[in-house]
Amino acid sequence: MQYVRSLLFNIQMYVMLAIMGVGFFPLALASRSGARLACKTYCRWVRWTAGWMLGLRTEVRGVVPEGEVMVAAKHQSFLDIIMIYSALPAAKFIMKRELLWAPVVGQYARRIGCVPVARGKRGAAIKKMVADVASGLSDPGQLVIYPQGTRVAPTRYLPYKVGSHVLYSELGQACVPVAANVGVFWPRHGVLRKPGVAVIEFLQPIAPGLSRGEFMPLLEETIERRSIALMQEAGFHDFPEEYQGMISS
Repeated sequence: MQYVRSLLFNIQMYVMLAIMGVGFFPLALASRSGARLACKTYCRWVRWTAGWMLGLRTEVRGVVPEGEVMVAAKHQSFLDIIMIYSALPAAKFIMKRELLWAPVVGQYARRIGCVPVARGKRGAAIKKMVADVASGLSDPGQLVIYPQGTRVAPTRYLPYKVGSHVLYSELGQACVPVAANVGVFWPRHGVLRKPGVAVIEFLQPIAPGLSRGEFMPLLEETIERRSIALMQEAGFHDFPEEYQGMISS
């Protein structure tokens, strides 16, 4: 029965993406605030329908930043994107360039100020990312980066990429880490969505000015340790061996 509910939920979610995308498009074209309104309305819709259709409630914890900061978040599925965007006042994401060509999603990503990054040689990709971010700094907001570079299942470990420190250093802003347990309920692949309480948590900001050797271990330790705790709270315990030193008994 949960599989059927999940299938129906997924269908209506994508149908409403198309309907709202088209319906709000004149507002999105008129202004960036109109595009943000459209995206936030859709995010609220997904969270609301997940609650009554799937029994999957969503909860945002911690102090949500409102100024110009860099946000470095755990990325497990589409749901953490939905929750982060609905919580932040003016989020803009570092995203895969391929998503620009996705119907509706690509058009709105451009309008809210997302920064597309091409896959390829790491040095060239990071240099282009920094240049694109710099060109968009005139529009205030919270720049969201996923330090692992992709969605990571709770059963998998993936090291953090240096691009997060490059941005942190170039921007000269505080970095707000975000932990999550959403992958326990909404996996990166597949149809099934499980009931429960999906959580993202905004953690203590990391002050600007740290070196790469100081920042990278601190960021990874902060996000991963708290994400593990949130996943344990959700009843998940099948962690990869790389996490054994962070798991509390």
